[in-house]
Amino acid sequence: MRVPTAIAVTSADLVLPAPDRHTPGAALLHPPEQLDLESALAETGALLERHGHLVALVPPWLPRSTVQRLHTVRAILETDRIALLGIDLPPLGTALLVRQLRQLSVCDFSPGIIASAARLLSHYIYAGALLGSVAKLDRVRVPVGLGAHARSWSPSAQFAVMAHPKPHLAKLGGGGGSQGGAHGPRGALLPAGPEFATHLTFARGQLTSDWVTAELAPAWQVQGVLENPLPAASPGWWGTPKLVEFAAGIPDLSVLYQLVASVRREECRWCGLELIGDRCGFCAAPLTAPPPPASTARSRP
Repeated sequence: MRVPTAIAVTSADLVLPAPDRHTPGAALLHPPEQLDLESALAETGALLERHGHLVALVPPWLPRSTVQRLHTVRAILETDRIALLGIDLPPLGTALLVRQLRQLSVCDFSPGIIASAARLLSHYIYAGALLGSVAKLDRVRVPVGLGAHARSWSPSAQFAVMAHPKPHLAKLGGGGGSQGGAHGPRGALLPAGPEFATHLTFARGQLTSDWVTAELAPAWQVQGVLENPLPAASPGWWGTPKLVEFAAGIPDLSVLYQLVASVRREECRWCGLELIGDRCGFCAAPLTAPPPPASTARSRP
């Protein structure tokens, strides 16, 4: 019986509940403050022994020590069977992508396809948050004007923010929930939603509001809503603990399978694994060789 490729995370709160009994859980790679290097090597080695290949998401908001530990373990083990994928999504969006990869891991895709599918699937994730302040939001690449900064000081201020796939920021009126609504017509300032069937996952921080379930979910016509505990990294990523984070993505395994299977498969010219897209998920080699330097090209006959 084939053992699915291991999908790994660095924090247990990035593991969303499985949508069905066939979806495996995620492997937990403990950070340096929880596990010494010798134990981390044994932990990762056991995963490779059981699963053959390991795919781990490495978002840029991880602590530097955690990222360094992951690269150190891969280097010491001298293996090309560990994929460290740099995917730039907010914490709850990252957890949603992890669940989609877990779903795909039981399909007949090779480890190289599963790893390179992460970049493809990330384009179909809509990640945002309802925030009580945008004073520290600039650092997550969502433009914030001076007016929005000034309104952040209002005790009742609430903002609808999209970080992915396109930045969006709108000030909500009232309390930001179903009682207050948005300025103007209902939903006029709602962020544009996906044009395909999705489920919405949300997590509450220190902000009391039903805006996500009462306003956003109906406007996006989501097929289901799931509440999940807030990831520990979310307040730091969004710049405030006063938030309700949300992420919408494709829930149906058959749709995810068709999406990945429809992309042309290539063979990595460096490690030989299958891939989709323009870069190998395991060795990071580009699909095509870079052009030679101009000086080298001129010297050739």
